[in-house]
Amino acid sequence: MSVKPVKKAIFPVAGLGTRFLPATKALPKEMLPVVDKPLIQYAVEEARDAGIEQFIFVTGRGKGAMEDHFDHAVELEHTLTERGRLDDLQTVLDCSPPPGQLAYVRQQKPLGLGHAVWCGRNFIGDEPFAVLLADDLILAEPGCLKQMIDVYNQVGGNVVAVQEVPRDQTDRWGILDIESDDGKIAKARALVEKPAPQDAPSTLSIIGRYILQPEVFTALDKHEKGAGGEIQLTDALASMIGNTDFHGARFEGRRFDCGSRLGFLEANIAFALSRDDMREGVSKILKDYA
Repeated sequence: MSVKPVKKAIFPVAGLGTRFLPATKALPKEMLPVVDKPLIQYAVEEARDAGIEQFIFVTGRGKGAMEDHFDHAVELEHTLTERGRLDDLQTVLDCSPPPGQLAYVRQQKPLGLGHAVWCGRNFIGDEPFAVLLADDLILAEPGCLKQMIDVYNQVGGNVVAVQEVPRDQTDRWGILDIESDDGKIAKARALVEKPAPQDAPSTLSIIGRYILQPEVFTALDKHEKGAGGEIQLTDALASMIGNTDFHGARFEGRRFDCGSRLGFLEANIAFALSRDDMREGVSKILKDYA
């Protein structure tokens, strides 16, 4: 199967992060650090490692720190150079994609994920693209998006990352109605946004990684509101099934819900334990509190 390569990604980062107040009063939630890197940097690095070349940020008010993070910090770079701290200098330089690869657009009103993705439409054109939600942090090698692109190259169409959730939590997620499933790739015949447990067609839920065809913007152009009175991306995708193949891709790795305080704390522990320079010290700390 011949498919267009995925070279662009949208990062919806306009949310207020109210679950983390007061920390997010002046700091974008996407800039909260997991160990020593902000959440958004993990998402950008995952996309870059998957071959993404254009990074589109859908932002809102108060997100200037995120734009600064991906820009050059001339004074800092100069100071690190003068002091011979070349490893730290390289770490700072590695934060910034090459010039011309970053774009920013404002989502003036919080109308939902579907609306945020729609706001990035003019940067996408007629190409397939990825969507990454920084709140969903995934510890995986290779990265989740790279695994999804491998699936996309096999099946084409729309591909989303999926995982099983407890039946009593289906009303928190977009859920697949499955036509066929080989244990790795599930073909969907329908999608349901946040169904009640008794109405859910399965327990296979969509998480914050998508590979989408540009036709999704035609559905999003209607600005139809769904669950929660918001413009839901899941509803737009559901309307495309029948005209565009839709698959859920299971991934190897562990997802952390960094939109919750406990998930964010767990992510910090897990990522610290995954590092050779921190594993021993963190293990000792955990034992002290056991």
